[in-house]
Amino acid sequence: MTSTKAALSHFVRFAPRSGSAPASAPSAAYAAYLRSLKRRALSIQLWQIGLVAALLVVWEVAPRAGWINPMLTSYPSAIARTFTRMLQDGSLTTHTLVTLSETVVGFVGGMLLGTFCAVVLWWSSYVYRVLDPFIVVLNAIPKIALVPIFYIWLGDIASIYAMAIAISVFVTILMLYTGFQAVDEDKIKLVRLFGASRLKVLTKVVLPGSVPTMIAALKVNVGLALVGVVVGEFQAAKAGLGYLITYGSQIFQMNLVMTAIVVLAVISSLLFIGIQALESTVLRRHGGVGGGN
Repeated sequence: MTSTKAALSHFVRFAPRSGSAPASAPSAAYAAYLRSLKRRALSIQLWQIGLVAALLVVWEVAPRAGWINPMLTSYPSAIARTFTRMLQDGSLTTHTLVTLSETVVGFVGGMLLGTFCAVVLWWSSYVYRVLDPFIVVLNAIPKIALVPIFYIWLGDIASIYAMAIAISVFVTILMLYTGFQAVDEDKIKLVRLFGASRLKVLTKVVLPGSVPTMIAALKVNVGLALVGVVVGEFQAAKAGLGYLITYGSQIFQMNLVMTAIVVLAVISSLLFIGIQALESTVLRRHGGVGGGN
């Protein structure tokens, strides 16, 4: 937004006035300004690539030169060999699909349950006043402390799903309820003047007006669900990337640990990119603004 405003002010400053010279000069100045923005963006990308490349080089050289113990950190070429071997024998694909499926279930479950609870709290201010302190306290509890409890109560697989949902549901509730409350009150009053029921207010004003907040909750929860799944797999799983990390650390195979971490990083990046694509599609259909603005 700042860059756009700066570009507009730059353009207006050089805009032709009546009786002035042709518009080629301001057009050229504006084009030069856009080129400078592109050069700056390219420079940032090159620096980012350079930093990653430098990190990989240092990481590769340091263990080989004996500066650090390769048993503790491994190095990129060894991780690449482990990745290739596990990809060829199919084990990496199996573990990745297990973690990915658990993440999707936990993510969807957390969003649906959190959205339902947020709607209930918005629907009844009395219920909100009763439950608000409990929700705040439950959200503040470190969720990793719940892993053994879920494992005892639910068993191995169900405890992983429960962990993924628990780690994201309270964030969803708080974010969406805040978004519901931020919807333009004048719009709510207007539709009520025309006899709209509370359900109509919810479906026609509050939910559409909270689309940006919902997208923000999706962005947060896709990472939280993955964290919850991996934490649950540490305790209970017999497959999955979290299981690989635990197993690799137990047998001092850092190649295995690092391979699982790299795959987790790729998964989280792809999930975030998917949410961004969804955001672009939804906001484009909504004209780029929420209904509450």
